[in-house]
Amino acid sequence: MQIGVETSKAVDQRRVFVIDDDEITRAALQFMLHDEIETHELSTPEEAYEKGTDWLKPHVVLLGVSFLKQKGPALIGDLAAKFPGVRILIVCDKSDEATAVDGMKAGAHGALVKPLTLEAVRKKVDTILGRGGAAPLVQLGLLS
Repeated sequence: MQIGVETSKAVDQRRVFVIDDDEITRAALQFMLHDEIETHELSTPEEAYEKGTDWLKPHVVLLGVSFLKQKGPALIGDLAAKFPGVRILIVCDKSDEATAVDGMKAGAHGALVKPLTLEAVRKKVDTILGRGGAAPLVQLGLLS
């Protein structure tokens, strides 16, 4: 039995890719989300590209800020090209917020700033997907 999980969310057909080189962060995010949405842990963007075949494309990518530091903001465009329509959230420490802002300027949809909490992570993913009582992003005028 899953506690605190809405049935409508648990049967949602959308998925999240958690792409982070920090195994602990990946595992924590996967644990926080797996009850409500199909969640996959991946250690590199290249691994995500390989896994994200036609039938397994992500709807949300939680991207570790370390990849933006290594590959630059162009990585956001690469992810968007590989996974059309994907929503990208950058996972970062408070000290890396400037890098996250650069990623948002390049097209990322927001950031998850550590420390990560179950409520904050689920709420942010629900909001970015337009579910769970939040107004869909199209209705808010954030997406066309």
